[in-house]
Amino acid sequence: MRAETQATADSIRKSLRLLGQRLDWDTAPHRLEEMNAIIEDGDLWSDPARAQKLMRDRQRLSDAIDTYRHIERELADNLELIELGEAESDAEVVADAEAALKALAATAAQKELEALLNGEADGNDTFVEINAGAGGTESCDWASMLARMYVRWAEKKGYQVELMSENPGEEAGIRSAAYKVSGPNAYGWLKSESGVHRLVRISPYDSAARRHTSFSSVWVYPVVDDNIEIDIPDRDIRIDTYRSSGAGGQHVNTTDSAVRITHLPTNIVVTSSMKSQHQNREIAMNALRSRLYQLELDKRNAAINAAHDAKGDAGWGNQIRSYVLQPYQMVKDLRTGVETSDTQGVLDGDLDAFMAATLAMDVAGKSRAEANAED
Repeated sequence: MRAETQATADSIRKSLRLLGQRLDWDTAPHRLEEMNAIIEDGDLWSDPARAQKLMRDRQRLSDAIDTYRHIERELADNLELIELGEAESDAEVVADAEAALKALAATAAQKELEALLNGEADGNDTFVEINAGAGGTESCDWASMLARMYVRWAEKKGYQVELMSENPGEEAGIRSAAYKVSGPNAYGWLKSESGVHRLVRISPYDSAARRHTSFSSVWVYPVVDDNIEIDIPDRDIRIDTYRSSGAGGQHVNTTDSAVRITHLPTNIVVTSSMKSQHQNREIAMNALRSRLYQLELDKRNAAINAAHDAKGDAGWGNQIRSYVLQPYQMVKDLRTGVETSDTQGVLDGDLDAFMAATLAMDVAGKSRAEANAED
């Protein structure tokens, strides 16, 4: 067997070991049998919320077991084909099996990464808020570029994207926007994007063609499941209505349909402006519940996720990633050191490498923190 093929097989085995650890493979089939037995009990559906959660957990475990067994079986089958092909000097069989192994290695690496998405809310849908920082038109344009980047990323994942609210810039771009992104592990993937994003480029709005630095902030927080109770007393919120408008002041509503809710104890503000007033109020309340849930998650993981807690102002000293378009091309994540010269690809939504590195870093940090706690 060629050294390259052996290395490919070893990488698949490594991914299987991690998948098995995350899955707790020794007990996984037994846990699935227990879940199936509970689901067959007719009394389960007397508590719909519990039943739905169990069904989701059962499906997730079943899918993980099937994935592990599929990778294990494909690895064994293709290694056997390579041995047979080499024994019979059948180069075509060997080449086909080696190609299948390479494809399997890519699949295994992807599943290995997805196995890291085991946080409390990682499987949830998510809200994404984008706010322009200091810098006027430049920052508003940068905020709209970020919005496009995340929409493109979500579409490539096959996720559903819903615009919740948008506040246009005076000349170009957006001052702020909020989206709901729905799909498997949407929050788990996007949570690493919370922070300040810095752009350096020759300004298209500067007649002297000077280089400008712009900042925009991104906040990501999970959509709260119906079975998670977040109590928000009426005395803790202030609800304001206002007229929403589209880009350039067009499509102005004739009624005050947009809703802004301020949570007085935390000063968290959420808005919705894309529906009727009744729908906007419901959407904004759901967003507020999610923000408060995220606040609780941050408190629980403060020692591990300190970098994400320190969002700060959208300006110098708080950025997590730099996007440099002039005088050279580079996007660099300041937390992990991951960088690329394919700036257009990143702005078109190629973000997985950055997300994966941050996710792996967070998991490693959690493991160290847990080990220190045990000591």
